[in-house]
Amino acid sequence: MTKTSFDLAVVGGGPGGYVAAIRAAQLGMSVALLERAELGGICLNWGCIPTKALLHSATVLRACREAAHYGVAGAGEARPDLGAMVARSRKVAGRLGQGVAHLMKKNGVTVFAASARLAGSGKLALDNGATLSARHIILATGARARELPALPVGERIWAYRQALAPAEIPASLLVVGAGAIGAEFASFYRAVGADVTLIDMTADILPQEDAEISQLARKAFEKQGIRVLTRCAVTASSPTATGVKVTLQHDGKPSNQEFDRVIVAAGIVGNVENLGLEQTRVKVEKTHIVTDGLCRTGEAGVYAIGDVAGAPWLAHKASHEAVLCVDAIAGLPAHPIDPLRIPACTYSYPQVASIGMTEARAREHAKQTGGEIRVGRFTFAGNGKAIAMGEDQGLVKTVFDATSGELLGAHIIHPEASELITGYGVAASLEATEEDLMHTVFAHPTLSETLHESVLSAFGRALHA
Repeated sequence: MTKTSFDLAVVGGGPGGYVAAIRAAQLGMSVALLERAELGGICLNWGCIPTKALLHSATVLRACREAAHYGVAGAGEARPDLGAMVARSRKVAGRLGQGVAHLMKKNGVTVFAASARLAGSGKLALDNGATLSARHIILATGARARELPALPVGERIWAYRQALAPAEIPASLLVVGAGAIGAEFASFYRAVGADVTLIDMTADILPQEDAEISQLARKAFEKQGIRVLTRCAVTASSPTATGVKVTLQHDGKPSNQEFDRVIVAAGIVGNVENLGLEQTRVKVEKTHIVTDGLCRTGEAGVYAIGDVAGAPWLAHKASHEAVLCVDAIAGLPAHPIDPLRIPACTYSYPQVASIGMTEARAREHAKQTGGEIRVGRFTFAGNGKAIAMGEDQGLVKTVFDATSGELLGAHIIHPEASELITGYGVAASLEATEEDLMHTVFAHPTLSETLHESVLSAFGRALHA
């Protein structure tokens, strides 16, 4: 007989939900995990993981094409095999999905393949007619792509699912939205041969990043042949015999252009529908559930984590929230996440990674508090490992409080930026000052030496600039 009463029920099996289930099981709780689709959620199956698999295929393709530069003959004519790339991407996602299923079984988590809605008094009504009860309920239902009325998703207008499993390479592609998702798709499709146009309504691509880094990313994209249009939006679209005709409003001027395919990557909305929130004290703002620092909603015993609980919409934020939320439920010490200590990564080519304040935000903060900042910069052109790798384009930028030495922000653009940013993440979590970072010994030759040099630069002590 299937168990129907639990200490904790988690609705949603993504990187927030399944991690919450594991942590609760580690603490001895009886746990139910409810997932209507695939374990691992959008991130594992249709987001973070499969996109990175495709982007790595693009990296290998790029390396083969440039092999002669490294003294390797015969690989310069490498061509993309799109079917094989997509198949590998799906295989990677499938393997990790099986891994999550194994972890649920290993930790004694009862998994229900069902949707669920709050049914009052610690109860959940499942779409299969069953009812569960739980002392605590965590909502981890994630988010979905924002729909644009001017661009209804269909055969030639894609959201992320269609973009991850194309049957062929589009001859021409419009990517709408130049945040992380749009930038990644633009990079992949350009690498495999599509003529790519990337647009955004804001003044520059990657608008959440430091302005200097965004401008460098734009130049890098344009150098690869990606057409970038900012202050640009789609106001209308219509199918044609060979593609999609769109009306672009660019700098206030309309123009009609035709593309083979369009990818919509214009943000996300929280999955708050059909959860039974209407009869509760749970508050929803702009499609996201409002929580406190320990993930508690306005309804006693109901919590929310991850994308459904709002920005930043990052898988690692969801997983971290999962642990702190469960620890708080168990009465263990738990501390709210400081958003300024959550790294953000964009896996385009080149990659962009950051943590903390942008230079502009730090200057505004200093202005309000009467303080000053110091900014350090170090280019990869001065790094031996980067030159040896043939990846010597890019920048590390650090922002410090001039008085306290606190690391206020760090920003990196480089093909390995996502791996490097964790160094600054650890430093920020340990509240390391510029002096601590200056005294840290970085191995040579490594790309991480650029982190050290950028810190030194902020205080006029760079050695290799």
